[in-house]
Amino acid sequence: MRTIFSVLCLLGAGAVFFMYTQPTYDSVQAENVQIAQYDEALSKASELQQLKQSLLSRYNTFDPAQIDRLQKLLPDHVDNVRLILDIDSLAGKHGMALQNVVVSQNASSAGSQSATAIIGASKQPYDSLTIKFTTQGSYETFRQFLAAFESSLRIVDLVSLNIARGSNNAQGNAAVPLYTYNITLRTYWLK
Repeated sequence: MRTIFSVLCLLGAGAVFFMYTQPTYDSVQAENVQIAQYDEALSKASELQQLKQSLLSRYNTFDPAQIDRLQKLLPDHVDNVRLILDIDSLAGKHGMALQNVVVSQNASSAGSQSATAIIGASKQPYDSLTIKFTTQGSYETFRQFLAAFESSLRIVDLVSLNIARGSNNAQGNAAVPLYTYNITLRTYWLK
């Protein structure tokens, strides 16, 4: 009887081990692996948070006026209206007014976009915009306007310039000839 009881207890203990203890142990091991992954993710998140804080503190040390200057030099978006207003105020300082303003995507860039879309994505980190306008003024004021444009922060390329003789403007004793200037500019921004 003792032997049968010992064998039954041994069989019962084996059944409890294989039916309850082993699956529970395996699920606990799987949970421990998942906990380790979560702990690793939390440590990476805390490292990223520290990196973010250090970069933010470094960013806050920069002069806001210098950041604005950098944004004006090479903006991260195109603002047609703001750009035209800036050019118009620059021309207005020299007694000139913008006329017939046309803003368009660069034709060569638009053509190459369709070709690159077929071949592959464009690797240029910037895009360009073409602005055409007409203005009038004396040659000297136009030179001053271009000099002011040259010293402005915005990156602008002079694509084309056509000069046509206009009327004369009486200034003092001598008549100053006025010219009509058809100007095409290209400006850039980060994508």
